[in-house]
Amino acid sequence: QLAESGGGLVQPGGSLILSCAPTGDTLDDYAVAWFRQAPGKGREPVACISSSADNTNYADSVKGRFTIFRDHAKNTVDLRMNSLKPEDTAIYYCAARIAYGTNWFFDEDDYNYWGQGTQVTVSS
Repeated sequence: QLAESGGGLVQPGGSLILSCAPTGDTLDDYAVAWFRQAPGKGREPVACISSSADNTNYADSVKGRFTIFRDHAKNTVDLRMNSLKPEDTAIYYCAARIAYGTNWFFDEDDYNYWGQGTQVTVSS
């Protein structure tokens, strides 16, 4: 299982860091991704990272603003979000799948472990 943390209310232009932590395991052998779902919309991929070599991929809407990375000391996969916009408002979910190697995965059907989500609201 996975648990997200770090969501909250932030003003436009602000920053947040979301964390995805496993319960009872390590994420070292897992490819991990962040997805989000805005009100009235479907769930969409935001960023993903491979299990080794830390290859990453981002949605065009967040490139240059968001960074996904592994914090090995905390055993988490974090999402640093800068220059937040109102359209970034959504519930953010982390997902994981066992994967050995440098491939990343950007489709929700590729993942079989999910967290409960954390709300991010960008508003003045």
